[in-house]
Amino acid sequence: MAGGSLVVTGPDPIGELGASISHCRICRDCPAKGEADRLPHEPRPVVALSSTARLLIAGQAPGLRVHESGLPFNDASGNRLREWMGVTRDEFYDASRIAIVPMGFCFPGYDDKGSDLPPRRECAPAWRGRVMAAMPQIDTVLVIGQYAAAWHLGPRRKGSVTDTVKNWREYFLVNDGPRILPLPHPSWRNTAWLKNNPWFDADVLPVLRRVVDSLMGRTNFG
Repeated sequence: MAGGSLVVTGPDPIGELGASISHCRICRDCPAKGEADRLPHEPRPVVALSSTARLLIAGQAPGLRVHESGLPFNDASGNRLREWMGVTRDEFYDASRIAIVPMGFCFPGYDDKGSDLPPRRECAPAWRGRVMAAMPQIDTVLVIGQYAAAWHLGPRRKGSVTDTVKNWREYFLVNDGPRILPLPHPSWRNTAWLKNNPWFDADVLPVLRRVVDSLMGRTNFG
């Protein structure tokens, strides 16, 4: 763990990339929208890179609790995500089997209403391509929320997170590149969404748990 917030498993170039990310200050020192848009606190990238994990969790950006602890998904959202996946806390944080790379590596701060701001716009252009290239062994990407879907699906994503998740087969049942399984954000703010879309529990979660079991070495799943 570098800087108390970045986990790296495996040899270089993963190690070198992780070291570079741990010292990144782009959003603080060279903000894309000028000095007025600087990250309002010291950067603390929270990422788990791996040369062996076949499963990648692509989230949005760390919240305040994650920023303070340096542990990804160390909050109520993480508890729900682990429940969705059917993994224990220890399994979730085993970076040899699960890589965790959000679209923004640092907590972006709050907006005027007290909600988390979007991932910093400097982060993905600077790092996303390099991170994906450094982990060619990734088999499946769990794409969480609109920002991860925008990068990983590009023009293939639908007009809303709901429609993107509902059409998960278009991205998961492919033979070119990593399989992508889009998910809504596991935040408590989406509790009403989950109640209004029971097909997610019925259709998507069983697939998610089967593929996690397979990539964790529990079962065979094509």
